Amino acid sequence: MEKISQSAKSFDRMIYYYFGSKEGLFIEVLEDMYRRMNDAELKLKLDIERPVESLKEVICFVVSYYNRNPEFITLLNTENLHRGKHISKSARAREYSSPAIAIISQLLESGVRQGVFRPDVSARNVYLLIAATGYFFISNGHTLSTFLGEDLKTPEALAQWQAFIISTVLRTVLLSPPI
Repeated sequence: MEKISQSAKSFDRMIYYYFGSKEGLFIEVLEDMYRRMNDAELKLKLDIERPVESLKEVICFVVSYYNRNPEFITLLNTENLHRGKHISKSARAREYSSPAIAIISQLLESGVRQGVFRPDVSARNVYLLIAATGYFFISNGHTLSTFLGEDLKTPEALAQWQAFIISTVLRTVLLSPPI
């Protein structure tokens, strides 16, 4: 807390006054991290009538956001080590997945109406597929690079993985995926 208050040019007691405890501060940090991602995501200018292209944009956004914001991955890893104990105490936690799932849901519905997407795919599952594949690559890049004997932190490796995620998601949602 001392280091945090020094960095903030504040006092420990002020942090406790505003956040109540170290845990309260950590919950606020988690909420802010999710809020910033949602704010960035809501700035995407997606064309619901072009669901394939828009879904690709969502995927590219998620992968690039994770890559540009490694602190997001670090905090998620830390919170998962604690079994979600802090975020489960957040009154706003559920608000943060709603926009992403709602956007994907709209894209899936548009694609079904246009006859390009399967009607039996849930937005939640597509969201989890995108988040999981993007997160895993970024969060484990250092160890995977060593394990695989190649540098997965290069822009080329990231672009290749992003293209693979796009292909995987499209093969999952398209009514007639390309062979």
